[in-house]
Amino acid sequence: MEHVRILILTASIGSGHTRAAEAIRAALAAHPAAATMQVDVVDFMARDISIIHYLMKRIYLLMLRFVPDLYDVFFRVAGKNASGGVVRGAFAQVMVHTVGRVIRAYAPDLVIATHPFPEGAAALWRARHGASFTLAALLTDYALHAIWLVPGVDVYFVATEAMAEGMAARGFDTHMVHATGIPIARADYGLERSAAQTHAGLAEDLPTILLMGGGLGLGGMDRTLAALEQVKLRLSILVVAGRNAVLEEHARTVARTSRHVIRVFSYTDEIPTLMCAADLLITKPGGLTISEAFAAGLPLLLHDPIPGPETENAVYATRRGAAVWLHPGEAMAPAVEEILAHHISEMRRAAHDCARADAAQHVAAILMEQLTRKRGAAHGTEKQP
Repeated sequence: MEHVRILILTASIGSGHTRAAEAIRAALAAHPAAATMQVDVVDFMARDISIIHYLMKRIYLLMLRFVPDLYDVFFRVAGKNASGGVVRGAFAQVMVHTVGRVIRAYAPDLVIATHPFPEGAAALWRARHGASFTLAALLTDYALHAIWLVPGVDVYFVATEAMAEGMAARGFDTHMVHATGIPIARADYGLERSAAQTHAGLAEDLPTILLMGGGLGLGGMDRTLAALEQVKLRLSILVVAGRNAVLEEHARTVARTSRHVIRVFSYTDEIPTLMCAADLLITKPGGLTISEAFAAGLPLLLHDPIPGPETENAVYATRRGAAVWLHPGEAMAPAVEEILAHHISEMRRAAHDCARADAAQHVAAILMEQLTRKRGAAHGTEKQP
């Protein structure tokens, strides 16, 4: 294959979209044709890309923290077929100038979007300017949403077969929709628990709880730590605070007086090892986080989902038997004790059944096949099936 330029457009709204982008970049770097590629990842919401986009991100994060119900209303309105098209079109109009500047700078043969904002803007810019790049969209949650369903996208990657069937029911060509799973970083999710615990700095063989709240350390983790003090069993607790310095300091303060063994981590690349060390993950249900837990066969106790996509993720994991969803008003300590005493084995099996650890490699293979076919067709050499 001739040299190809690949541009991955993501959005640093939380960490899931960016982690999916990096997983695809790593899979492309490991592809046999890697020497023929130039792969770049651009954060479409970064300050140096657009101050307007950056301010939109800040508003979004403030909304999640202080008025999450307002975001829920936005998500539901945008999820309807008619109003979803209006919302998608409005964001695309605001962002099309910036995406055009980025596309002209990188001159890509392939654009991959891991967030609907750059996806919609790239589709609009290509339609206006007659550009020839292939456009792919990668959905990072476990349910369809109308804001992702953009006319003119060449290929979609979705988490489940049910999502692919849902797109077919909405009129999308089945050949352009691939149920690959959500891409996660390649890692050793089969590490033995004892070795993982040693690596995590745990000396005692206690039931082990992993607390995560995404890259921003959201999800009421301070309340979770307080609730776990009511668990009768002595526990090892691994706290991943992400980039939340206030939470990190609070967790370290709690650790000094807790009867549990508490280890605190800031933003870390050791998530696969920590998951292998744990018996239960307590987290808000981000798409990437639960996909990583599935790969590790790690049961989940889910709480405080961001209204909208994370609620749908919680529904999926719970229905599959890999998770328990703790609703407002339900006590955490009894739920933890019940899971540890009676449900760990069955939930581990269910999580393993949901795992798609090779999703990023599958995405990379399909994309490279698409590019090869497109190049072959352009030169009149495409092989007939």
